[in-house]
Amino acid sequence: MNQPASMLPPESLVNQAMRMVREHITANKLKVGDVLPGEQYFANALGASRAVMREAFGALAALRLIDVGNGRRPRVAAIDGSVLATSLQHAVSTEQITVRQVWDVRRTLELRTVELAALNRAPSQAYRILRHAEAMLSANGDLSVITEQDIGFHQTIAEASGNVLFQQIVRSFEILMHVAVPTAWKTRVTDAQKQAMLDHHLAVATAIAAGDAGAAQAAMNSHFDLSIQRVI
Repeated sequence: MNQPASMLPPESLVNQAMRMVREHITANKLKVGDVLPGEQYFANALGASRAVMREAFGALAALRLIDVGNGRRPRVAAIDGSVLATSLQHAVSTEQITVRQVWDVRRTLELRTVELAALNRAPSQAYRILRHAEAMLSANGDLSVITEQDIGFHQTIAEASGNVLFQQIVRSFEILMHVAVPTAWKTRVTDAQKQAMLDHHLAVATAIAAGDAGAAQAAMNSHFDLSIQRVI
């Protein structure tokens, strides 16, 4: 049951300060990299101490909403998937969500990103995706190389989709992939199983380079079929 507004606990000064900064950004239509007023400006407007604003600025920086540094004015920050990545890792480690649920979401997102990548990719992006797939083929089973190239492969596809939000969400899976990719690879005990996974990556990359969205989706779908079967 929702509490009446009069019964809700009062908003803390730090939360008020954080809200004031966010509202200032919105009201003034500030963009990434634009400079914000300093702590004293907001402290005076709120009627709070600079210590309160320092804490608020620190919290906003931790959320990647602003960039702060010694000796320079705070600036509006760019969207950063690392915040979501930390939250996802926490949710999995505390069993609030399962690895299966994460991979279901990944699959849904990446079937769309690979379709968009085939339609929107720049030649340089198609080349980078292909290079990641080829680097996995030539890694000779080195899990550290395979993992890094696999992460780069999926992140570059998301970048090539042309949708920044897709790019940041896929980036948020990076921490989990550092665990999942080696785990999945170790379950492939035969050369044929290992080659099948490498071939799926190459098929995805080739379809993207050819601009064939249907083939790219089909190859990515097969990739997830095999990956989920092995990981979960």
